[in-house]
Amino acid sequence: MKGRYRVIVQDKRIRYDFEICRNITIIRGDSATGKTTLIDMIRDYSVNGVNSSVELQCEKNCTVLDDLRWQAQLSEIHDSLIFIDEANQFAATKEFAEAIQKTDNYYILVTRRNLNFQNN
Repeated sequence: MKGRYRVIVQDKRIRYDFEICRNITIIRGDSATGKTTLIDMIRDYSVNGVNSSVELQCEKNCTVLDDLRWQAQLSEIHDSLIFIDEANQFAATKEFAEAIQKTDNYYILVTRRNLNFQNN
């Protein structure tokens, strides 16, 4: 996947409007700045679509990758923007870093801390 992708995620209370232009993007910020809210809104839209209270606009599919079955999920997702919350332990592993190199997705890691890759 190459290019720039504008993402607009909103509900009645809040609106996020940003552009992704790299295959790996890290969104960092202090606690209580809306990072988890962004992930929750994208997850809600991914699960419930137009029946959610969220409106999501992007020319590419946007989804959230979760801890439980991340490898199986990742193998089924193509040509998408994948959002990953810092609570997912797999995001800081060497195994994950190697797995994402073999895909055509863009990855948006949302965190408060630096990611230190481990050998697990």
